Amino acid sequence: MAETITIPPGTPRPVRESASDYSEIALPNDANPLGNLLGGRVMHLVDITGALAAARHSRCPVVTVAIDSMTFLHPVHIGQLVILKSAVNRVFRTSMEVGVKVWVEDLRTGVRRHTSSAYLTFVALGPNNERVPVPPVIPETEDEMRRYDSALVRREYRLSQKKVEKP
Repeated sequence: MAETITIPPGTPRPVRESASDYSEIALPNDANPLGNLLGGRVMHLVDITGALAAARHSRCPVVTVAIDSMTFLHPVHIGQLVILKSAVNRVFRTSMEVGVKVWVEDLRTGVRRHTSSAYLTFVALGPNNERVPVPPVIPETEDEMRRYDSALVRREYRLSQKKVEKP
């Protein structure tokens, strides 16, 4: 019988509890004329994987409010495996930054290549679709602490850009 554990709302959670993986075979439906997975499809998968981590951390419905720039380092060919990994980097009040990394694996050779990375901002929503506070995240490893610190720098940059864009 499975054990049920109830975590009180607002309890800080380690990064590892938000870690999420998603994999999918690149199919012809999602290809461009060159036989490569469409960039928009990769972005869609990044959004889904990021939302998984944000929802696992906040235990609330979440919506995407921003995505930083994304580069495509290597193409994903039809028949290859797309592997995505995500985790919450940092929580602010009602928002959280999630990092997503994308790899492509050639199933015949086993060779894996990092193809994209992105940072997304999600907000947690309550029962009436209002923003709700998100529990703090606890970075435990050196890498998680680096990402935690870098998330604040990225957030400050995003907020400064918002001010510049206002008429």
